[in-house]
Amino acid sequence: MIESTEWTWAWNWWSVLVFINAINLIVAVSFFRQKGGGADNTPYLRVMRLMGMIFVSVALYRSVFVSSYLEQLAWFDSLANSSLFIRSLAFFAELSFAGLFMFAMLRTSRDLGLYPAGKQHLLSVLVSRAPKFLFLCIFTAQFFATTALITKLEVLFAIEETLWGMAFLSIFPLAIKQLCAVLKSDRSAAELRLLKPFVWLNVIWLAGYCSYSVFYHLPIEYWPHVLENLRQGNYQFNVSLQAVKDALLVVNETKNLSEWGGVGFLIWHSGYFSICVWIVLFLMRGPRLLSSKDAVQTNDQQTGEVVGA
Repeated sequence: MIESTEWTWAWNWWSVLVFINAINLIVAVSFFRQKGGGADNTPYLRVMRLMGMIFVSVALYRSVFVSSYLEQLAWFDSLANSSLFIRSLAFFAELSFAGLFMFAMLRTSRDLGLYPAGKQHLLSVLVSRAPKFLFLCIFTAQFFATTALITKLEVLFAIEETLWGMAFLSIFPLAIKQLCAVLKSDRSAAELRLLKPFVWLNVIWLAGYCSYSVFYHLPIEYWPHVLENLRQGNYQFNVSLQAVKDALLVVNETKNLSEWGGVGFLIWHSGYFSICVWIVLFLMRGPRLLSSKDAVQTNDQQTGEVVGA
């Protein structure tokens, strides 16, 4: 029988996280349903809103049906909490997360005129195209994660996490260049209203995530024990149709904190389904340089909303 203390922390934490993600979804729907013409209804904004809706919707689902892939731990004894099903949802959500950063950074470089056509040397080409490399890394990581879930070969999860670290580390130079360009820009505050918060947010996010990945997550938390298990032959590698069925159908319900991974799991899971979702909500607004006309229209709309409220 599960002890009452475990139920206390478990359901309190779960309830708060689900409530936060329910509110996040309401906000995302309001962004997604915004109607406008011209600058507010471009393909760029439509794609950003769609990817944001995908990520936020999956985040709410995963906050309800908490899971852990390797041990196939689940919050509920239900196929709705299937690890393979949730990994399938995460495939689209994580590509959306990467896509939001890719499109936002490419749009920022274009709006600021950072890389004029025909005037780039090799290093500039690599830096300017880093957002595409980010998306490629995250796309590739999905197959390692899914294969790891099925085969239970943990080194594949380590490779997935390494690809995530490489992806965001690769865009750091461009993020810094975009921040410097915005700070030096002679554009008006209204024109930079969406762009300036984005470049600051991007650098702060990258500094935090890359530091966590490079100095702790990969060299301390992941690779040492994975390599040690490989050396000792202490690993699984299940390749069969039954392994696929198990990944889909086996659900190990538990509310035991130590089984989930202790405080480390709580910090990671809480941060992923709060901070990352808030970043996505911001990116749904479509960071871009506003024209003088659009900046005036946006300010007028905001003023009208305040007066109407």
